[in-house]
Amino acid sequence: MNQPQHQHQHQHQPQGQPRARASAATLAAGPATTGRPARADAVRNRERIVSAAREAFAEAGPEASLNEIARRAGVGPGTLYRHFSGRPELLAAVLKERVDTLCARAQDLLSADSAGAALEEWLRAFLDHARVNQGLGGALMLEELEATGALGSDCHQRILDAAGALLTRAQDSGAARRDLSPADLLQLVVGIALSTTHKQASAAGDPEQPGRLLDLVLDATKPR
Repeated sequence: MNQPQHQHQHQHQPQGQPRARASAATLAAGPATTGRPARADAVRNRERIVSAAREAFAEAGPEASLNEIARRAGVGPGTLYRHFSGRPELLAAVLKERVDTLCARAQDLLSADSAGAALEEWLRAFLDHARVNQGLGGALMLEELEATGALGSDCHQRILDAAGALLTRAQDSGAARRDLSPADLLQLVVGIALSTTHKQASAAGDPEQPGRLLDLVLDATKPR
């Protein structure tokens, strides 16, 4: 009788370990149900949270209420925290999504007929990106955000590479001056974004100013 009991216990011990591992994995993949994460539901929940965060951050800046973001996403705060450890990680996800869109646009424009027009179009998109994300973009400098590993310097480099590819093509076609670097060009556009997104600037009632300033930058990029 003792031997069957020993075998019965031995058979159930390995089963506890997979369940423990599944539970740990579920913390990252989504809410636990029967030990197996509902992957489709977890993916949808994450997408809803990022979408709601994108809207909330655009409206209220990086300090937008996480509870409000969860409410907009139609999930509980616990679900939000199962997907994102905190504000920095959620902020990183929103920024990464926006950078993905910006870089995908640059890739599409590399096949445009006019290299000069492609560079101009992307720089206008980058200006919009920088102005919308001016509060979030500042958070990129926070050590706690970089510590998540979700962004680090990767997003900066991807944007720089996108600008470099479009600028090189414009230079090769004769549409842009040869002594212009991607980093300098981006810095000029970022300067426009930072100087035109303050509350004082918006209160001045000059929504056309960012475009006019960018026109000056674009004019300066052309060969003399």
